Amino acid sequence: MPQTTIIRGPRAAAKLGDKPAARAKKSAWTTRRARGLEILQARPLAALDWLVHGFATRRGGESVLDGKRALNLGFTDWDEPARVESNRRKLAAALGAGAMPLATLRQIHSDIVHRIASLPKEIPRGDALATRARGLLLGVQTADCVPILLADVRTRAVAAVHAGWRGTLARIAAKMIGRMQMEFGTRPRDVVAAIGPAIGRCCYEVGPEVAQAYAAQFSNAREWFEGPFDQLAAGEEPLALPWLSMMPPGHTPPPPRVHLDLHAANRRQLLDAGMLEENIVVSDLCTACRTDLLFSYRGEGAKTGRMMAVIGVRKS
Repeated sequence: MPQTTIIRGPRAAAKLGDKPAARAKKSAWTTRRARGLEILQARPLAALDWLVHGFATRRGGESVLDGKRALNLGFTDWDEPARVESNRRKLAAALGAGAMPLATLRQIHSDIVHRIASLPKEIPRGDALATRARGLLLGVQTADCVPILLADVRTRAVAAVHAGWRGTLARIAAKMIGRMQMEFGTRPRDVVAAIGPAIGRCCYEVGPEVAQAYAAQFSNAREWFEGPFDQLAAGEEPLALPWLSMMPPGHTPPPPRVHLDLHAANRRQLLDAGMLEENIVVSDLCTACRTDLLFSYRGEGAKTGRMMAVIGVRKS
């Protein structure tokens, strides 16, 4: 029988001096343990008996990475396709969705959204899938980018979104809400969203080109950055005259960088699209901090695996 426990990231750990009531606050996330896998689930989505969903972790599986078994769900250069296919079947079975076909994407860091009614003959290029069909599982792969699962509790339409910095810049999460409105008659206030583990502000360092791109698109972009955002967004080049730094040749300090909070940016976009604050849950797990549990391209390099976030409507 599957087991469920609460899992928290480093920022959710209790601090000295916390009141007992604060420490006992119920987490919005749980871990489902089944078939040797550990799968993260959001309580608001898990409460919907017609829905199946989960955010895979790296634990368990048939792949072998650095001498340990791993649940790699992406077709990477270092892994065997047969093992990846086996891992995908194992994930579906652990969620009680073994009979549901899995629809995925050729992800290209875009704002392209696809509505599907059945398993496509060819894997579409894009970064988000939506459906109202029963018995079909939607999946997006991540290893630092943000996975977002959406469920319309009124129409029972569901969606899976992959949002990296480019997709977030292009407002892919908000565009998915708009597409659901057009295709299914979705009302944003009826949508429940789970924003899964991704690289956190603590570890996601980006350069001036990203800061400038966000500043050009969002009036409140500064809220999502830590560091000299205003300086980089304005295009100011620090130390334009290196000799003014009084440092010897070859010792010029690197240009300043900023840290981007993709979780916060996507949450804000869902709110701006009309969703209710109480209907959005956000994981505080950072993929780069928690490579014991999650895959991270930034944290581990090219030879890492891929996780998958999946969602679907049960047949009955």
